[in-house]
Amino acid sequence: MRIEQHPILQFDRGEKVTFTFNGQTVEGYTSETIAAALHAAGIRELGHSQNLHRPRGLFCAIGNCSSCFMTVDGEPNVRVCVTKLRDGMVVEEQEGKGVVRHDP
Repeated sequence: MRIEQHPILQFDRGEKVTFTFNGQTVEGYTSETIAAALHAAGIRELGHSQNLHRPRGLFCAIGNCSSCFMTVDGEPNVRVCVTKLRDGMVVEEQEGKGVVRHDP
């Protein structure tokens, strides 16, 4: 799902790294954000709305909204759309009110 070639732009991929998202190993590059690596890996759900638990994905991609808050290396409320990827990161979906996967 990554753009590999472009007729005008050149991509500096950086170093290939691995990280975990909700326990799943994902690959990405140091030049991209966590959200970009997740998107390229086919992971579109970054969280859920607080009240109705509807899925939320990448929205603004510039750090202005709250759709991409996740826990990164134990730190909550990290905007993954603007946070660069590093090798070995542990990224977890951040639950708001209640536990989404176990709600009736």
